Amino acid sequence: MKSVPRESPLDVAHYPIAPSGLTLEQVHVYVRHGERTPVGIRLNTPAANFPEHWLMCTTGRAFRAAVYGPGQSEVPGSDIAFLNVRRAVERKDGTSSDGECMLGELTDVGRRTTYNYGVALRKLYVDRLGFLPDSIDDERTLYLRSTNMPRTIESLQQVVQGLYPDPKYGNGLVPKILIRNGKDENLLGNMFACKRLELLNMAFSQAAAEAYNHLLEPLDSKLSKYIGGPLRIDGKPRASGILDTIRAAQAHGLKVPAEFEEKAAADILEKSVVSEWFAGYKTHEFRRLAMGRLLDDLQRKMTHKADHGDRDPLKLLVHSTHDTAIAGLCSTLDVFDERWPAFTAAITFELFRKEMAASPAHHVFLQTILGSYSPFPKPRPEHFVRMRYQNRSLLLPLCAEEGKHLPGSPEFCTLAAFRERVRELTPDDFERECTPVNRTT
Repeated sequence: MKSVPRESPLDVAHYPIAPSGLTLEQVHVYVRHGERTPVGIRLNTPAANFPEHWLMCTTGRAFRAAVYGPGQSEVPGSDIAFLNVRRAVERKDGTSSDGECMLGELTDVGRRTTYNYGVALRKLYVDRLGFLPDSIDDERTLYLRSTNMPRTIESLQQVVQGLYPDPKYGNGLVPKILIRNGKDENLLGNMFACKRLELLNMAFSQAAAEAYNHLLEPLDSKLSKYIGGPLRIDGKPRASGILDTIRAAQAHGLKVPAEFEEKAAADILEKSVVSEWFAGYKTHEFRRLAMGRLLDDLQRKMTHKADHGDRDPLKLLVHSTHDTAIAGLCSTLDVFDERWPAFTAAITFELFRKEMAASPAHHVFLQTILGSYSPFPKPRPEHFVRMRYQNRSLLLPLCAEEGKHLPGSPEFCTLAAFRERVRELTPDDFERECTPVNRTT
């Protein structure tokens, strides 16, 4: 039996409408970049026959670059000019081919799936739900952010093109994509900014090698001829690199040796690599350092929306990130399925409002005593959070208890319960907690 991962496009038709009385207020999207080439050259031996050069990147080769050009500007009074350029990958022998991809680059297939994801977001939140306007003339409605990597930036551009193409902007609005400096990045577990997290990650990687290498040994007789050596967590190439290349090839319809697609082999390879990369999330410290700041950003924006209502115009936030962030968020909230996230896999957090009506007896009493005037404020609305991943609403353990979710709908956590758990996961002092414990100052 073959085991081949598939993309799961956003299913607009079967999106579950919220129960009566709930009003959608804000949506946070975290989407993995689209299909890309492998990040390293592997399995290009005659036995495996994977390409060394991937000719799958024709779309992203023509650019209109903003450059300094005094007297050449299309805008009166500006020194900004525009230069049409083409880019190409040069090989070490000095040759180049049109459409050749860089390692780890978003391909034409990846551009198509991320564009289609944006189209699906529009069909859902504009056309079906009427949550978003047909056209945008206030930049405060949208928040767009990416990690500082070409494949995530380009993926986000494609999502935006599908969601709000150019004719859908008014008042001269141009969508703004936000990118943070490396030390401030929280859209993934930031080991560059957190030495303690880096050391923990190395320890869990070593533990995975000790736990899984012997389980990978039985595959050597089938797979080593393609790899050039044994398949190991800490091998050369590493098992994670082999999985990366296999998944990239499958996503682009390349022929993969049948032995890699046999269910038993595919499952143990995936399981071992998932353990290497994500077993750390079973510990509270790893969760805090890797995902705590991101979840804190999320709950702060939701809380601001809940407190200010229509005075806060922000409705949709789209974050373009990586597989490690998708798995990290799911793991931190105890809903990870232990499967490597697919290209364009997406998590959404939806914030809902429920108006709280005063009891009839209470209302009649006030009307009798005070007439039309009442000094008592209208009951504050209650807010709920629903997390969805790959077309599934997830039951978060953090709100399983009675009183922490909408009665009869356990997938709708109270915002209060969600915030309570996020506070436990948020570092009090990120820099201090990231300092290695044996380090003196």
